[in-house]
Order: sequence, then C-alpha cells, then structure tokens
Amino acid sequence: MRSARQMWPLYAAGFTTAFGAHGIAANLADDAVTSLLVLGALLALYDGAEVLLKPLFGSLADRIGARPVLLGGLVAFALASTAYVVADSPGWLWAARLGQGAAASAFSPAASTLVARLNPAAKHGRAFGSYGFYKSIGYTLGPLLGGLLVWIGDLRLLFAVLAVLGAAVAWWAALAVPVVPPLPKVRQTVLDLARRLTNRAFLAPTSALAAATAALSVGVGFLPVIGHAAGYGTVATGAAVSLLAACAAVVQPRAGRALDEGRISTRTGLSAGLVLTAAGLACATLPGLAGVLAAAALIGVGTGLVTPVGFAALAASTPAERLGQTMGTAELGREIGDAGGPLLVAGIASLSTLPYGFAVLAVLLGVGAAVTARGRA
Repeated sequence: MRSARQMWPLYAAGFTTAFGAHGIAANLADDAVTSLLVLGALLALYDGAEVLLKPLFGSLADRIGARPVLLGGLVAFALASTAYVVADSPGWLWAARLGQGAAASAFSPAASTLVARLNPAAKHGRAFGSYGFYKSIGYTLGPLLGGLLVWIGDLRLLFAVLAVLGAAVAWWAALAVPVVPPLPKVRQTVLDLARRLTNRAFLAPTSALAAATAALSVGVGFLPVIGHAAGYGTVATGAAVSLLAACAAVVQPRAGRALDEGRISTRTGLSAGLVLTAAGLACATLPGLAGVLAAAALIGVGTGLVTPVGFAALAASTPAERLGQTMGTAELGREIGDAGGPLLVAGIASLSTLPYGFAVLAVLLGVGAAVTARGRA
C-alpha cells in the first residue's frame, strides 16, 4: 500500500507534462498569434527545450537524486505558468512557454527514474504501463479541457490552472515520494557513455519508442486532415483522435502486466507493437471513415504496447546509478520522433498526397519491426 501511495504523485507528474504540452498547444489564443510562423515557433519552444535539456536533467538526477529534480521541475513549471498569468503579454507568453518546457525537461525524466527506482525489476512493466496510462490521459484531455478553460475565460485561465496543478503535484510529491539517494557511480568516460548509448540494449527500445511516438504524433495531427478531406465533420474526426488516445491508454497497463508475467518478451512486445502501428498507418491510406477509425485504433494499440515494454527494457538494461541519464536520453529520442514523424509525412505529402506520407512511415516502421524481431529477447 505504501508503494502505491508513492507512485500516485509520479503518475500525476506524467499527466502534468502531457496536459501542459497539448492543453496549450491546441488552444493558443488568436490574439497572441500573428502568423503561422509565430504559431509554429511557439509550438516548438516547449519541445525544443525538452530536446536540449532532458539528457542534462536526467544526468543531474543521477548526481543529486531524482526527487529534488522532480520537485524543482514541478515548482519551476508552476512559476513559469504563473508568470504569464501575472504579466499577460505576448512576450511573457514566449517566456512562460519556454519555462514550462525547461521545467518539464527536469521533472519528466526524474519521474521515469523514480518509477524504476521505487519498483522491483519484476514489476517494471506494470509500473511503466500505469505511468504511461496517466500520461496518455493527459494527452487526451489536454486539448478538450484546455479548450473548455479558454472558452470559459481565456488563455490566462488555462495557465492559472497549470500553475495550480504544478504546485499541487509538487506538494503531493514532497509529502509522498521518499528520498531516493543517488547511488555511487564508477567514473564514466565519454567513450563509456558512447558505448552504452550505442549498445543494442539501449538502441532497440529507444528506436522503437521514437518510432511509436512519431506514429502517434502523425496520427493525432493528420488523421483529422484525412477525415476532413473525405467530407467528415469535426465530431467524427475528433472521435478518431479520442479513439487513438483511449486505445493507447487502455493497452499500456495490460502490456506492462503481460511483460512482468512473462507472457510476452521485450523483443515480441516491441516488434508486435511496431507491426500494429505500421498496420494502422497503412489503414490511413484506405478511403472512408472506416479506414480512419481502423488507423486510430491500431496506432493506439501499437504505441500502447511499445511504450511500457520499451521503458521497462531500458530500466532492466541500465545500471541503477545511471537511470536518470538513460531515461533523459530515451526521452530525447521520443521528442525527435515526435517532431520528425510529422515533418516526414508533411514533406512527402507536399510532393504527392498525404496517404503517401502515411505509407512511407508505415514501411519504415515495418522495417524497424523486422530488425527488432531479429534481435535477442
């Protein structure tokens, strides 16, 4: 029971970073955005900060302990959100968004590290499955609740809610998450780090996580475009995105439990997840609403299978004293997939049509599944 109480604030931290990312990105106020270029830059600030800083904060968590990095990141997230609430100017919107991304770069890998440190290896699949479930809920509810808050008030109300959320989760974590002291480390050279990060035990799950995240981002961003082009309204296309997120959320705890109980192996889980995700991307090339819904369901199930298995595999293959560094670097891989997938599909679509972009990404994931299946369990 005590272990469960310790985990809930970590699940809440996962929800916070997901809600913060998608809640604001989907609801930027029109009066704060003067052009598509400005909108794109604002959207990139959060992810850009995460790409640059997650490995650094992950290493810091190994050095001083994951708990202070978690608490510091959550407090910084609350302060960054408060800055825009108080200032309410376009310049402070940029600063607040950058601050939120930098703060999430701290508490996100720290939370992942604590998920691994506070659970025995035999329960890592279940723990990461539950963590991924609540993160998926944040991604799902972010645009909906964010839009509702902006409709009730304005963008400042959404930032105010995020400030309260960050502060509340920090307070909760301070009370419930125990001190997990950093472990003594053998001195690591740059060559040692490079050797560890190029080892298959790191590359295979990280590549699968990046590929799954790329597909998830493409599905959320472009399935509505396909639906609209086929003549379907916002209700139908919104239902497709909700179906994708719901499938990912429901599958993750079950996939983690299956891994812990030995019903699937790491290799089977990763390769099967990539195959299902690739099949979902291929379904997006089919005409009609049935193709869109099938794509959403399969992408959700596939990514929901890959995520807990991938993180559990990373935790199992990493020395405990280097968990923060590994989780931070793995999160960097996911951020690259999150940005690279839509860019690839959009680039191909600009030269041909959107279904061709889905098809190319499906082929790439299929190749990744084949390579993963040939590896060791």
